[in-house]
Amino acid sequence: QVQLVESGGGSVQAGGSLRLSCSTSGGTFSGYTMGWFRQAPGKEREFVAAIAWSDGTSNYVDSVKGRFIIFRDNAKTAVYLRMNSLKPEDTAVYSCAASTSRVERAARVGAYAYWGQGTQVTVAS
Repeated sequence: QVQLVESGGGSVQAGGSLRLSCSTSGGTFSGYTMGWFRQAPGKEREFVAAIAWSDGTSNYVDSVKGRFIIFRDNAKTAVYLRMNSLKPEDTAVYSCAASTSRVERAARVGAYAYWGQGTQVTVAS
């Protein structure tokens, strides 16, 4: 049974940093694209970043470019999202997900078959 479990969320002041982790189990994700999405209250789920597990190619939404970094650890079968220079508008529940789509086509919620439960990130002004 495929499982994705996020951790690392929390509350920080604007300008602070957090590192989210997504641990995987129950499957082999070497050929997958792994993505991070976020959903703020009253808003639709939004693509944040994605990475191809095979070669590390990544893709980001414009609003986080230069601040967030997505990376993976093959040995730990985990994917991470390093978030720097956080802003109040980054406040949301962050979820990781797995897709068989290529990374350049993986900015859509519908591209993902597996999802974690999410972790809350709150950025205070």
